[in-house]
Amino acid sequence: MKKALLLIIPVLALGAGYGAWRAWAAPADRGGAQASALVQRGHFEDTVSATGTLQPRDYVDVGTQVSGQVKKLHVAIGSSVKKGELLAEVDPAVYLSKVDASQAQLQNLEAQLDQRQAQLRLAEQKAQRQANMMREDATTAEAVQTAEAELQAAKAQVQALKAQIQQTRSTLRGDQANLAYTKIYAPMAGTVVTQNAKEGQTLNANQSAPIVVRIADLSTMTVQTQVSEADVSRLRTGMPVYFTTLGDQGKRWYGELRQINPTPEVVNNVVLYNALFDVPNPGGALMTQMTAQVFFVVAEAKDATLVPFSAVRRAADGKTSVRIVGADGRLESREVQLGLANRVSAQVLSGLEPGERVAAAAPQAGAREASAARMPKMGARL
Repeated sequence: MKKALLLIIPVLALGAGYGAWRAWAAPADRGGAQASALVQRGHFEDTVSATGTLQPRDYVDVGTQVSGQVKKLHVAIGSSVKKGELLAEVDPAVYLSKVDASQAQLQNLEAQLDQRQAQLRLAEQKAQRQANMMREDATTAEAVQTAEAELQAAKAQVQALKAQIQQTRSTLRGDQANLAYTKIYAPMAGTVVTQNAKEGQTLNANQSAPIVVRIADLSTMTVQTQVSEADVSRLRTGMPVYFTTLGDQGKRWYGELRQINPTPEVVNNVVLYNALFDVPNPGGALMTQMTAQVFFVVAEAKDATLVPFSAVRRAADGKTSVRIVGADGRLESREVQLGLANRVSAQVLSGLEPGERVAAAAPQAGAREASAARMPKMGARL
């Protein structure tokens, strides 16, 4: 029994050694084991990707210029409004009373003016009569002077009343304006997207204008994208851009880069620049605060011959080549001319045709030897 085991062990060792040699040495002689990729024709894009959020391009925060209690709200979130439509009303009682008081004061001053103008006419007649009598030596100089003084005083009183009337009219216009402000109208057509006030709520406009609602025109949306400082130099205004949303990643929305803000934002020590572009939203599918996966198209080529970028080999003289996989699995080096390229694909201008197969990656020198060196060594056994 022991003799049989001693005979079997060397045979197994020799078989394992031959199997290891077949697995690690033999593939070096077979080109067919090389990973390959098919040369295809397609649409090539060199893009800068970023994440953005959607906002309405045109919107306005509608506030109130007067303080008071919200008496009535005529809209709610989601309401479509037209320009000039009544949105809300503030209790007008206080402002109506001020208008009434200013109107009453104005009427009183106008009545006083009528009286003063009558006294002015009387003073003018008296002064004229004294002047006529003075020419005939029928009165004294003192009486003439008194009549002239009374005339000047009457004129001054009339001018003072006219100034008071002008001031009161100005106050009345302000009171009437404040009364008109108690009714809040839509400054633009759009959709109510936020509502900050409720019926019965008291608004204080003494320090800042309280916001009642926000109206936005949702027919055109703006995508605000943050681009890293490493990629922003590749962007230019007017370049094509498209994005997808989380809800429908199969649909692309297209636009053109409108603006790159020169001042960056620093988030967690990362410098980011805001890039803005607009996109039509006729069906209302795009909504505020949606997340967009944005692609800025730096360059593109349609109906191009494409290979994986990993298949391209660059020589020291600047020439590029690929390794063609023949029908028998053998590799053949061929020089090619490249066009556009990114980290994934490269456009081939000449040297390849769609349907040919290329080695997906150049073989690494010494990889097989390194792998063999990691194999456990077997000592001779007798």
